[in-house]
Amino acid sequence: MRVFTILGPSQSGKSTLATALANLDSAAGKRQEVAGVAALQPFLFMGEDWAAIDIAGGADNLAQAGPALAASDAAVLCVPADAGAAVLSAPYLRKLEEAGIPAFIFVNRMDQATDRVAEIVAALQAYCSHNIILRQVPIREDGQVVGAVDLISERAWQYQEGKPSALIELPVAMYAREQEARTELLEALADFDDTLLEELIEDQKVMAEEAYEVATKVLQHNDLIPALMGSAEHKNGILRLMKSLRHEAPDVGVALERLSRGGKVMAVGCMADLVKHLGKTVMVRALDGSVGNGLPVGGATLGSLTGVGSAAITRLTPGDMGQAVKSDHLNLGYSYGPDGAAPLPDWAQPRPSTFRRVITPVHERDDARLSGALERLAEIDPALVVGQEEASGHVLLSLQGPLHMRRIKQALKDEFGVEVEEGPVPPALRETIKKSVQVHYRHRKQSGGAGQFADVVIEVKPLPRGGGFVFEETVKGGAVPKNYIPSVEAGACEALAQGLNGHPVVDVCVTLKDGKHHSVDSSDYAFRTAGKNAVREALAEAGAVLLQPIMRVQIHVPSVFTGGLVPVVSGMKGQILGFEAEDGVAGWDVFETLLPMSAQDDLCNTLASATRGTGWFSTDFDHYEEARRADFAEA
Repeated sequence: MRVFTILGPSQSGKSTLATALANLDSAAGKRQEVAGVAALQPFLFMGEDWAAIDIAGGADNLAQAGPALAASDAAVLCVPADAGAAVLSAPYLRKLEEAGIPAFIFVNRMDQATDRVAEIVAALQAYCSHNIILRQVPIREDGQVVGAVDLISERAWQYQEGKPSALIELPVAMYAREQEARTELLEALADFDDTLLEELIEDQKVMAEEAYEVATKVLQHNDLIPALMGSAEHKNGILRLMKSLRHEAPDVGVALERLSRGGKVMAVGCMADLVKHLGKTVMVRALDGSVGNGLPVGGATLGSLTGVGSAAITRLTPGDMGQAVKSDHLNLGYSYGPDGAAPLPDWAQPRPSTFRRVITPVHERDDARLSGALERLAEIDPALVVGQEEASGHVLLSLQGPLHMRRIKQALKDEFGVEVEEGPVPPALRETIKKSVQVHYRHRKQSGGAGQFADVVIEVKPLPRGGGFVFEETVKGGAVPKNYIPSVEAGACEALAQGLNGHPVVDVCVTLKDGKHHSVDSSDYAFRTAGKNAVREALAEAGAVLLQPIMRVQIHVPSVFTGGLVPVVSGMKGQILGFEAEDGVAGWDVFETLLPMSAQDDLCNTLASATRGTGWFSTDFDHYEEARRADFAEA
């Protein structure tokens, strides 16, 4: 079986393209879907088994593209026939280049195009380091695209509604344009083939068979990205795309080579789902050796297998795909050898999950079930990160965006019967002081039996921002015995864990300067209590200052949107550090800023709007800075 992934921006016609390709030669096989995420469409073409993995559009679903590409021999980027919409394809072009996978571009809906195809390709080229080469030029009548000329075979084809294109004579008016475009194509191919280069220099005629051979080599080496065109809805240009995939896409050995990094790789998971009455199912593709029922895969025995057409099977040979059931050790995002699993390469990993939400079960009885359900969902969704909110202890989810959150909530309800409520993450505030305070505190208690006595003189003073917590002692003459000093420090830490406003206290130095002890009534507990209460009194006298966490944020964005981020970040009280072109990525900038953590969720939503869903960001804690109390009145 040969496998390719179809991906591209929302509403570009990916599913229509997958259906059209699958019905070219015979009736398509049963389509298997992971709702709202991806679908696998098996089909037969010219006696060969094929499968197309259709990735749903939208930034929230781009995380699913990595595992699919890892299992594929090639990719098809489906783009709209609109030069102005080329930027929407930028994240997908970037993903394809990171993966290093052979890829075609299919310019869809050419029947609705108002821009020249050369303009569309030029707009796409701005976001692609590889040279994009036209393999076809359109035939127009009265401004409408009615066919295409193949630049290698130099054959002209006229589109027919719902039917394969008809071979026609090359229109005379097209001859000069076709020759110009063919020369550009051959010159691009000649950069990777010396024989072809010599023929062009000597002005020899290049035969179609030779050009096809070079084009195949260039695609398989991922040197260039060819662009074809058509209309999936009207089945125009579909056969040419499918024949290009058949003749030029590499075999499964190339996919195996991309994933093999010194270890044995037998299979890779490309899709996963939770199915009622079946549990977790993982669609796997065998890459090397035999993968079958009862055989070791990923360090454990593989459960039962179902073929992509839902037929029961027992074994997969290299290239074949099957759905693994009752194989709980298999998760999405890994490649598998006989003895263990390895995470997929960095290019196949999702972007940082920076949309954060706190969730709580609607019904208290579901509290225990929620953690188990999320653990199961994380096994089939590499972009779902489950943690704990530090203040409340509630579940904290990090996701790709609001649509991702909606999908997780629906899965919890449908698959596990757990309804949850979501809310924003409370600001992770801290407290500190601005002045030094010295306190003398005596702890004395006598209530029968051994008493409690501890006397301490403590100074609490502010440290520079980021200083954390420092404990010092300057006791002289053994006024406080050495064995009790750690207890004073422990008491101070306990007091600093929750300041006057309920937040941890940071950037302070606590100094034990003097004290007294009693030979009978002093104890570790007594000095711990004295230290805690002394620090609390000092904090009350010094007064609390609220601190908010400031994050260093790196926003990755197509350069056309960079200027628009300045008012966005400024409106969130961010400090702009600058921006520059991103190394090794055509058409992208890295915009760096310091931003309050409380603005992170707003940035997710605003960035999606400001960049039409193309931008993403990563964050790292930078420092704490003083905050106005009014900004966090509810905290």
